[in-house]
Amino acid sequence: MNRRYDIDALRVLAFGLLILYHAGMLYVADWDFHLKSSHLAEWLQYPMLFLNRWRMELLFLISGLAVNFMRRRGSLLGMAGKRSLRLLLPLVFGMAVVVPIQPYVQGLANHLVQPGFGRFLLRYWSGGPWPPGAFTGWQFGVTWNHLWYLPYLWVYTLLLIALLPALESRAGQRLRAACLKLRGAALLLVPAVPLFAWDRLLAARYPVTGALLDDWYAHAIYATVFLYGYLLGTDTGLWRELARLRRVSLPFALACFGVYLAGITLLPDTAPALLWEVVHAARYAYLWAAIVAVLGWGHAWLNRPFRWLPYAREAVYPWYVLHQSVLLFAAWQLMPLGLGPVLEPLSILLATILGCALLHHVVIRPSRWLRPLFGLEGAPARRPGRPTVPVLSDDVA
Repeated sequence: MNRRYDIDALRVLAFGLLILYHAGMLYVADWDFHLKSSHLAEWLQYPMLFLNRWRMELLFLISGLAVNFMRRRGSLLGMAGKRSLRLLLPLVFGMAVVVPIQPYVQGLANHLVQPGFGRFLLRYWSGGPWPPGAFTGWQFGVTWNHLWYLPYLWVYTLLLIALLPALESRAGQRLRAACLKLRGAALLLVPAVPLFAWDRLLAARYPVTGALLDDWYAHAIYATVFLYGYLLGTDTGLWRELARLRRVSLPFALACFGVYLAGITLLPDTAPALLWEVVHAARYAYLWAAIVAVLGWGHAWLNRPFRWLPYAREAVYPWYVLHQSVLLFAAWQLMPLGLGPVLEPLSILLATILGCALLHHVVIRPSRWLRPLFGLEGAPARRPGRPTVPVLSDDVA
């Protein structure tokens, strides 16, 4: 089996984009975040909207692909155990050790937490209680903040593993074969229909919370694209079609985003309901078309063994666990210095990248006992220059 380098590269780039996006959250006006700079910009809402309508869906789709790859090796029970260990161990460790700096600096900024990280940490480990509004998730005593992706992914993975016997049955195989036959306009439009339906049925009743429970709209969207990733797998014909469609899917995605953006910025609340239906439909057409474009261009350009890819592939998980804590710590230290609207964000972003790089390369990567706590195999990776057996990607995405 040949390794799917394009999926590895897209996973690395998608998580790199996540770091840039979270850095932008410090500066985008009118959007809530753990810390906010004094240098806020309304124009940032547009590029942030451009990204956040599909960025997490892409990650869940890649995670569904990983389940498809893993299914080729081992039993269902073994896969469930391996996946649980690799998702839940970093979650528990991250919530206890990595994440606490985030509620601490947020609580300080809100003037609802007393200075002294050691005292705060002991109270945090005991579950609070906290003053209302002290930090995001204060009601629960502790928080997983950006690590919410891990419990969501764990739930979807176990549900999919439970469904695999049905999906691998004769009827399930016929259903998957029908999905894999989508071509042209049907591939661009049909998968967006369930996403639009979930919006109409659930979005108004269940706002996205990131709290796992009662987050039904988010679950419907993310679990659907997660299933899409599993169904997509490595079907040669469908991937060839995604690459062929890339010159159509990209302008179509941009056109859909234009319609959506025009709708939410220009349409009054009293506009006819039909116009608002068109705007919502454009949003989910954009979501899916953007993913199709990313997969298609990625397959055409990135399916090759880049020299940087083995190291970057291993670094993704630790960087994901670390990045928001490093980012907020850097922001907390640098924002009071009055560096200005250009130097400040550049300094915070550079500090975040250097902090993640040093912690991963110097502290986590060489340590056999730290590596599993950040989602890595126990033994340090072999140097990229040494030959390895090519395999299909099964990394946690």
